Amino acid sequence: MEPALIGTRLASAAIGPLLRKLLAGDGSGAGLTGADRPVRLASLLSFRGEKRTLTEKDVRKLAATLVARTCEGPGEAPFPADETEAVTDALAANLLALGDLDMDDVQAVHLGHEALARRLRAAAPAPDGLTADAVLYLETATAWACRHILEFFTRRPSFVARTLVEQTRGQAALAAKLDAVATANPGPLAEDAAFERRYLAHLAKKHGHLTIHGIDLRDAAEEWPLDVAYLSLEATGGAPDRGPDPAVHSRQEYASLRADLALAAHDRVLLRGLAGSGKTTLVQWLTVSACGTPPADGMDHLHGRVPFVLPLRTLTRHGERLPYAERFLSAADCPLTPPDGWADRVLAAGRGLVLVDGIDEIPQAERGRARDWLRGLLAAYGTGNRWLVTSRPTAVRDDWLAPDGFTELTLSPMSPAEVATFVRRWHRAAGPAAAPYAQQLLDSLRTTEHVARLATNPLMCGLICALHHDRRGYLPRGRKPLYDAALALLLARRDRERGMGAPYGVDLDEAPQIQLVQRLAYWLTLNDRLVMDRAHAQALVTEALPAMGLTDHAPDRVFTHLLHRSGLLREPSADTVDFVHRTFQDHLAAKALVDHWDIGVLVRHATDDSWEDVIRMAVGHARPREAAEILRELLGAADAAASRRTRLRLVLLAATALGHATEVSPEVREEILRRTEKIVPPRTPDEARELAAVGRMVLDLLPGPEEVDDVTAEMVVIAGTHVPGDAAISFLARFAGHPSLDVRAQLVWGWKRFETRPYAEEVIARLDPADLRYLVFDDEQADELLRLGIAPRRLEIGEDVGDDRLAELLDGGDLTTLVVTRGAGHSFPAALSRQGSLAALSLLLPDGLPWKLSDLPPAPLRELYFSSLPADGLDGLGRYPDLRHLSVWRPAPRCEEYWQALTALPRLESLVVEPDTLATCPDGLVLPSVTTLHLSAVPAGSPLGRIFPGLRKVVALHVPLSGAEHLPRGVEVAER
Repeated sequence: MEPALIGTRLASAAIGPLLRKLLAGDGSGAGLTGADRPVRLASLLSFRGEKRTLTEKDVRKLAATLVARTCEGPGEAPFPADETEAVTDALAANLLALGDLDMDDVQAVHLGHEALARRLRAAAPAPDGLTADAVLYLETATAWACRHILEFFTRRPSFVARTLVEQTRGQAALAAKLDAVATANPGPLAEDAAFERRYLAHLAKKHGHLTIHGIDLRDAAEEWPLDVAYLSLEATGGAPDRGPDPAVHSRQEYASLRADLALAAHDRVLLRGLAGSGKTTLVQWLTVSACGTPPADGMDHLHGRVPFVLPLRTLTRHGERLPYAERFLSAADCPLTPPDGWADRVLAAGRGLVLVDGIDEIPQAERGRARDWLRGLLAAYGTGNRWLVTSRPTAVRDDWLAPDGFTELTLSPMSPAEVATFVRRWHRAAGPAAAPYAQQLLDSLRTTEHVARLATNPLMCGLICALHHDRRGYLPRGRKPLYDAALALLLARRDRERGMGAPYGVDLDEAPQIQLVQRLAYWLTLNDRLVMDRAHAQALVTEALPAMGLTDHAPDRVFTHLLHRSGLLREPSADTVDFVHRTFQDHLAAKALVDHWDIGVLVRHATDDSWEDVIRMAVGHARPREAAEILRELLGAADAAASRRTRLRLVLLAATALGHATEVSPEVREEILRRTEKIVPPRTPDEARELAAVGRMVLDLLPGPEEVDDVTAEMVVIAGTHVPGDAAISFLARFAGHPSLDVRAQLVWGWKRFETRPYAEEVIARLDPADLRYLVFDDEQADELLRLGIAPRRLEIGEDVGDDRLAELLDGGDLTTLVVTRGAGHSFPAALSRQGSLAALSLLLPDGLPWKLSDLPPAPLRELYFSSLPADGLDGLGRYPDLRHLSVWRPAPRCEEYWQALTALPRLESLVVEPDTLATCPDGLVLPSVTTLHLSAVPAGSPLGRIFPGLRKVVALHVPLSGAEHLPRGVEVAER
């Protein structure tokens, strides 16, 4: 029989009461414990002491019962049947040995049931002649009996108090010993504390600034305060994105968290991120946060920890072995000399914050050795300390450190909001002279697509900020200078200025690296791919080296260098390669296409959205005659296009590409401008939406508010609000001060199509509110109106606005016009009753939402619409004698009440009515004041002339108006 099965049967509810018979009750007994003495085991046993209730013979019977119970049931017996008596005697002897142990109950529980069982077997006579199965059974049965016995001990009322006394005494004794040690050896402890203060101050100063590599700023400091410039990024759990494999994507569905809080949730973290994604900056932030007193906001989990910053590229730059604790500081170039054994004492106490930065920045052959080194540290100091290891995504395989308890996280690309925050902080950190340029750059990021697409990590955002600042608030015209600066930074200056050396044994200048990655971009774009096989990419590099005179470079090392250190390439999976930014692929492919003069390829793909950037960049790379030819070919393709939309797209593509050309013939320029003037600006809403469908490039061609009249301004704004993405926000902001109500209304309507806060700050907050109805579709928009202190007089509130936000909006202003839509789960807005100035009110309420006319405010209403009938009937309409326009949706089955209520409205001029309701009007009821009806159809035989003798106009809710021939003579039909 398996030991587990024996244990299961011994653990059953029937066995517990049997074993409890071994123990005496909790009564006062003979006073064996005394006032202060431990409770000896002998005093707790029912077969020992003055109050014995069991004899040794009874204990043997109890043992026999236990043996019999365990042998019951189906299955093989745990030992031969002829050994039953011997096993019973041996088990009884083990149980009786409890009375011979010299320990108390607290000591027994601390010992544990298995160790206690070994003590019993050692104290009892050794069984003689038992088979191996019988011996195994005896050991298992004894251990399980001890488990029950110890459980009984812990349930005794006096046990917990006794345990606390023992623990308190033990702690007091330990504290006394430590005090004695400290008194006898005062030097090291005091010396450690003094050194730590110096060390933390040194780290705070060393890592408290950000250094931007690869950027020349004439009038700006090279370093900026970290606490001003640092931006917390998000990290997600699981492996980095590996492509379209569904099984892989399922591993990506993890909640994100702030990267700087990862060590609050996990003791050990392997953080992956692309080159420039902010891994090293995060290490600096954690270091400075741990050094602060008090720590930075939200960083309390680092309080009291001592950082050890271990940049691997520094530790191994001369081939040294990776250091152990006593050499951490010297290996990391710390000038301070710690007391002997200080690092060991810190880590042994579990107070360390070990930050290992840059697994990818050491040669691949050394990474296995680095893991062994790390495992050695964990074996010695794994308890209590916090560990962070950083790497690029594919430098080490998935789960590389998972067996060592590391949680793997990946830094996420920056969101538009994070980019905006980064830009503002960068300009604050760069000093007062840079501050005026921040908003200009934010405008460029939203209107200039190629710039926005580069700004996805701190490195590239920093590059863009620096270039913009260096040019006194202007980014280079066109993309080529910007991308050239980015390529120079990534391919040459960044590693050189960081002292990286040649971790892969390859030292290439910028130009040959560009030629090599350009070949990869050319192949990908020509084949309409974004990813290529690693083997094919390596073959392209190998083929190119002889023509470049680089035959003395090992092709595999050159490729590995490009892949791991260029910052342009990455491995989305173990056997594929792509560019970190599509825009770099487009830029390099365009140059290669011009070099190969593949103009036919460019034109054939001109209607493909994914080739627009390639074509524009090709014009930028081309010489004047080449650029002119590309543009002429685009215009020719437009002439040959069958659809108007395609013609528009090609003409606009030529117009936007023209801005990238360094020089082009006047004839070509004038022809493009002539054609563009025919379609820009748009003349009708349909033309405006058609232009917007072409994409954000139309923003470069649309005129500003100062160049057009009010009608054209409205068409331009319609186009701008239909351009997808946030690039249009800054363009639309130029129209925020326009006096035309139609222009301002279109700008309010467009809010729902853009990111809420930027649009609110740049457009909504600057609108003239006169006669303007604001549209609020969700809680985010409501929050922005409240935050900005905007209190509209005219307001429309959508059903995605929660009840609480709706109440805040209503209480925040004195409204004259209000439209409220409520959905399922919402309540009727009680705050509505406090709006005493309302002249127009529309309530779109779901069926089943109870409300009353008496819930409406005592306001001078002139227009009223509601979609569900009030619970208190329609008689209350008479409270609003100034009502001019009324719409009641589906008044049946209370039509008679509805018509009678209308007679109480002497000034009613306009009425929305359903065709079926007309037939329910009582004979003799007349509404002479109504001059306008809103109808979806006119039923034959409708008594319109009788009910509405003053009727002059019918507004068609559906066009054409069905049954218009049944209208009384002289009634005009109009569209909404």
